[in-house]
Amino acid sequence: MIEFDAIRPYNDNELPAVFEELIADPDFRQVVTAVFPSVPFEMLAQEMRQCRTKFEFQKKFCYVILRRIEKESTNGVTLNHTAITDKSAAYTYISNHRDIILDSGFLDIELVLQGLDTVEIAIGDNLFIYPWIKKVVRINKSFIVQRGLPMRQMLESSTRLSDYMHHTIADKKQSIWIAQREGRAKDSDDLTQESLLKMLVLGGEGDIIDRLSALNIAPLAISYEFDPCDYLKAQEFQQKRDNPAYKKTPQDDWLNMESGLLGRKGHVHLKAAACINDELATIDRSLPKQEIFLRVAALIDRRIHSNYRIYPANYIAHDYLSDSSTFIDYYTEHEKREFYHYIDEQLERITLPDKDIPFLRKKLLLMYANPLTNHLTALKNSAR
Repeated sequence: MIEFDAIRPYNDNELPAVFEELIADPDFRQVVTAVFPSVPFEMLAQEMRQCRTKFEFQKKFCYVILRRIEKESTNGVTLNHTAITDKSAAYTYISNHRDIILDSGFLDIELVLQGLDTVEIAIGDNLFIYPWIKKVVRINKSFIVQRGLPMRQMLESSTRLSDYMHHTIADKKQSIWIAQREGRAKDSDDLTQESLLKMLVLGGEGDIIDRLSALNIAPLAISYEFDPCDYLKAQEFQQKRDNPAYKKTPQDDWLNMESGLLGRKGHVHLKAAACINDELATIDRSLPKQEIFLRVAALIDRRIHSNYRIYPANYIAHDYLSDSSTFIDYYTEHEKREFYHYIDEQLERITLPDKDIPFLRKKLLLMYANPLTNHLTALKNSAR
């Protein structure tokens, strides 16, 4: 549909022209040559030209790259998708957000391994540092979330985005991945932004509950044992503390993407919760809109938090910050020493000239303690 041309993934019949544009782009060539150093670029170009669909491109290139990243930087990636009983339906996976690329990337490769289709991915245009990136992500079934617009244009853009998502679920029968908030939760305190839910109901028909139900929302918990960008996030906390006007540069975004892709992640686990439509149906539709949004956000958060996989690092960080041994049965002395050593290593990587070590250490530890705090709260609330 023409109204979505500025934000939608490419149609398959558009791919040949886009491939030629990419092949002629020297920046793209440089990156591809670095990723596939043993394969002549012309051979890779021919492989691209042979792809007739976005899914073929994903399997031939994106899947291969992601599997290599998984092998080289993780101790394994797993997906528990059993709560999704109707595998033929299209869902809106709303997840916590740890990595700019790999959150949705790992979901895609695990879905493919289970014989399922990949998802369409919501991605912010602030990440399009180079023109070729925008083209590649649109080939990779991504649709664009426009950022930094004036108020009136932002409303128009948000309405178009919502309409596109409803169209994708209802008409294309294509599942979607979108983060629960704009940007990553730097301290891993994952909370769904009400602004996301307000955007989702700009499209569709009926009242708020009808419009949310039409999207078949399935909360998705993503648990990284280690976050390779943790030291960059801690550094940013101090930079914003010391200079409230501080803003990341495009080079900072690139470093975050590179670190997230290549850095150590340990185990990675994804777990989908059941579609929330049954629980949405129990919400009183006569409540004020703001109260409905609060309840739905809390529902999504509870499902994400309760489905976290908790690692020894989470227990160790929680005990350290609370100066207790509450969770001592969940880790060994060796794991404790190893984690402390890991935190020290990450602190060394921070390049600020005036490093506030106690502040930075606390921020790093909070990133690992907060998932456990939220997990325990969610389990307690679910038991009521």
